[in-house]
Amino acid sequence: MILGKVVGTVVTTIGHRDYKTRRLLVVQPLGLAGESPEDDFIALDNSQAGIGDTVLVNREGNGARQVLRNPDACVISVIVGIVDSAYIEIEEAGQPVH
Repeated sequence: MILGKVVGTVVTTIGHRDYKTRRLLVVQPLGLAGESPEDDFIALDNSQAGIGDTVLVNREGNGARQVLRNPDACVISVIVGIVDSAYIEIEEAGQPVH
């Protein structure tokens, strides 16, 4: 699972049956300062997330299918939760840095 920020939506003219009643959102992965940013990706929304929300995304196909309760769904990434806050503690030379 990864943390990301919703930065957009995807609109389609024809919808796949596995995506019915769910939106496709563009997610920008979040990382620590100094890390190379990963590319944005599309995730199926399972939590009513919106643009600007920080989200928890399951990016593993089998786990995503389990969340949807559909073992045959053609999906890799599913937003499973909206994150209210996150706290990261980094250690430098054995001392915590806040």
